[in-house]
Amino acid sequence: MSIRIPYISSLRRCVAHCLTGRVLAFLIGFFGPLLAFASPAAAQGISLLQDTETERLLRAYEVPVLKAAGIDPAAVSMYIVNDTELNAFVAEGQNIFCNAGLFIQLRTPNELIGVLAHETGHMAGGHLSRGSQAMEKASIPILISMIVGVGAMMAGAGDVGMVLMGMGQGIAEAQFFSFSRAQEATADQMGQKYLRLTHQSGMGMVNVFNRMANDEARMVKDPERFATSHPASRDRVSLMQKVADASPYRDVPDSPASIHAFMMVKAKVYGFLMPVKEVLAKYPPSDKSAYARYARAMVYLRQPNLSGALSEIQSLIKDEPNNPYFHEVLGQIYVSMGQPLNGVEPYRKSVMLMPDAPELRIALAAAQIATENKANETDAIKHLRIALQQDTDQPFAWYQLAQAYSDTGNGALADLATAELKLMSGDAAQAVQFAGRARQALDEGSGDWQRANDILALAGAQLKQRR
Repeated sequence: MSIRIPYISSLRRCVAHCLTGRVLAFLIGFFGPLLAFASPAAAQGISLLQDTETERLLRAYEVPVLKAAGIDPAAVSMYIVNDTELNAFVAEGQNIFCNAGLFIQLRTPNELIGVLAHETGHMAGGHLSRGSQAMEKASIPILISMIVGVGAMMAGAGDVGMVLMGMGQGIAEAQFFSFSRAQEATADQMGQKYLRLTHQSGMGMVNVFNRMANDEARMVKDPERFATSHPASRDRVSLMQKVADASPYRDVPDSPASIHAFMMVKAKVYGFLMPVKEVLAKYPPSDKSAYARYARAMVYLRQPNLSGALSEIQSLIKDEPNNPYFHEVLGQIYVSMGQPLNGVEPYRKSVMLMPDAPELRIALAAAQIATENKANETDAIKHLRIALQQDTDQPFAWYQLAQAYSDTGNGALADLATAELKLMSGDAAQAVQFAGRARQALDEGSGDWQRANDILALAGAQLKQRR
């Protein structure tokens, strides 16, 4: 995954406070050259994974919940965080971040949907902006106590001054935690409401937060402080349980199809992220289930045991010949074996089965470009342009497009694609340079010429603002 799956490209997006930057990594196999594009802010960001199968399953879970909350699904972005811990959070601008650990640690689709419903409750409740206001309010006692405490210390009462300063911090902390607990309780209730409106059980949410409360209570060294400050309290879970019990959909089970899709992604993520020994212990070669074979295909690709990965994925394709994700993995295995030409057809099959997935087209194009065959590269340009029409926020696609245009002798469009990439990565100076070169070579008045002008204006404004 990037789980972009280890396949041809591993794309890790970095987000620094509401997506201020990105970093891109391209791996051929797992040992190829690493190309990175990042703004300085991205270095402080969150490492993200990209995988069409996982992202689409998450959106399938979340879209009905968003509609029940009165939120336009098209306005919400979802990201997979490269972290195996159990966590999810929302950020300003209607962004939902889900740790990959949700698939590793949760047990059912309903549990994951419950977590998403809770996070949607935060989003619908406007808790992000209110949280920042609460933080500002909580800082006031600290400032007051610092002023009074410093005054006492200057008057010679050093011990008293230190106590006064500590009191301010304690009051501020109590204020903020109180606000946080209220927000969490509200998000619980709103999440349960959305589950009820979508005819889903609220028990998944209850089970998740109950396990979290148990685990956290066992680990905490100061139970009294934990009870005061931590939102996952026993009272909170008890209230959530009452609401879930009252729902007419309390005992609605996950469908077999839903369980299968969840378990497949769970195996995929587990195989991609967890230590090799743990993967093979959980999914030993003796286990011939589809889940186990999928997990082993991932871990064998990482080792690399490419013949083993090839055997596992081919067996899955035999069982499900129309699964686009299996063909995607097969394409990556061939590329990892240094056989990009053999990888082209599996990738092409994945695109044929799922033509609206830009990441699959980008993987196909990357394999075609790796063949160093101009006919393949011409076709790669077509696929890259379609992918960028579907989603312009694809830095690796712009990089590959620049490469393909350069290889086929179109320097002007190569410069324009590079300008797009530099603009996206925050390098305004380079964006101006490449866009300027492109504009000089392109036909005046054409769409590409106009886009070069747009980039010059955008990047120029960024440079002016920085000065």
